[in-house]
Amino acid sequence: MSEKDAVERRWSIGELARASGTTVRALYHYDEIGLLRASERTASGHRRYTEGDLRRLYRVRALRALGLSLEEIAGVLADSPDDLETMRALLAAQLHDLEDQAGRIDRLRQRLHGLLGKLDDASMPDTDQFMMTLETMSVFETYFTQEQQDQLAERRADLGPAAVEEAKARWVDLVGELLPHVQADTPVDDPRVRDLVSRWDALGSAFHADGEQGERTKAAAQRMWDDNSADLGRRLPWPADQMVALVAYVGRVRQAS
Repeated sequence: MSEKDAVERRWSIGELARASGTTVRALYHYDEIGLLRASERTASGHRRYTEGDLRRLYRVRALRALGLSLEEIAGVLADSPDDLETMRALLAAQLHDLEDQAGRIDRLRQRLHGLLGKLDDASMPDTDQFMMTLETMSVFETYFTQEQQDQLAERRADLGPAAVEEAKARWVDLVGELLPHVQADTPVDDPRVRDLVSRWDALGSAFHADGEQGERTKAAAQRMWDDNSADLGRRLPWPADQMVALVAYVGRVRQAS
């Protein structure tokens, strides 16, 4: 063992989770799929993470925040070394993303000042002003880039308000038809279930661009749900646990198709 190895810190899985803001469950999952495995084990078999493992976790989290799937991250890590230039490029990409977020925050700040100015003049802001502010807040709070938000907004505009409302109503009907199958644990290869999920996917695809751009916004939406399902579920008119189970069930049906 070198002198460097002798003084290098080691973390247990719980310590690494607390220090990095990552859940223990996520670390176990990263281990299972080979994305991040502890470099060492104690005599009793407990994981011990090294400084190199910590840097790899940072790269995983940073690339995830930049919109890559876990599969894409695995490919990036396999193809790039853990060196200064690679880390410099990653930090530069993160900085660019944060600067985009700062621009969105500044636009939101300006619109909030406008709303407050209206109130100071003893007049209620009009509906369009509130809608613009809410849309900006949505952009800031979601996992989509500004370009992706523009694409989604353009898609909604192309569909038109009537089509959007019709799609919402059809989605409510689909949820109503799928929930009993979730509760009954209907086999995922059941033709009735496959038809419902096919209609679900077709309905969702209408709100995304065609081709690779649409696949990326779909992936971003899935990541947003995966990371915030409990909170997002509470905003829907069904019990949150039912919606979490429903989306997981839909995913299993897709995998089986």
